Amino acid sequence: MSENKVKYAMLIDLRKCVACHACTVACKSENNVPLGYFRNWVSEIEKGKFPDVSRSPLPRLCNHCENAPCEKVCPVKATYYTDDGTVQIDYDKCIGCGYCIQACPYDARFINPLRKTAEKCTYCYHRIAKGELPACVSTCIGDARVFGDINDPKSEISMIIAKNKVEVLKPEKNTHPKTFYIMPDEKLTRPDYSVIFGGEE
Repeated sequence: MSENKVKYAMLIDLRKCVACHACTVACKSENNVPLGYFRNWVSEIEKGKFPDVSRSPLPRLCNHCENAPCEKVCPVKATYYTDDGTVQIDYDKCIGCGYCIQACPYDARFINPLRKTAEKCTYCYHRIAKGELPACVSTCIGDARVFGDINDPKSEISMIIAKNKVEVLKPEKNTHPKTFYIMPDEKLTRPDYSVIFGGEE
């Protein structure tokens, strides 16, 4: 992909996330996600032993990887890359085999029980195609989510990434995710995110 093309990405600042789950609700409403399933959710990470226990939120979604295992294993090429770097699903092609679900190291996919096809976060592609933000970003009360073009050095997301240390989930998988996280300042005294993010503290 040419470096001058748009390349969309998501940044989540865990210092600002208050675990209100507004992102989860907005996603389900915007995308008509079936009851009991989620494209976007907030995990709770717990560490310690009672009574010295701490919990912290970790918003989760499809990572729109540049080296996406789900795209590689799809036998009918229903999972594909867009020109702007997102990973999408062609529901007309998907046969619901579930290979992509097994291949995803982030548990970001499921089979829609109504449509019988794979489903996941699309970064609300129908919204960004119109110049709007993903629903989860628009409804985040803590401004913990930033979405934009990481190939544009003047975009908000690029400027924040340039000034902060960011991490991705399971970097050892070499999927090159485009969902980035800024860790809490008190990282060493809060739950051990390394289990999910990969690597060592």
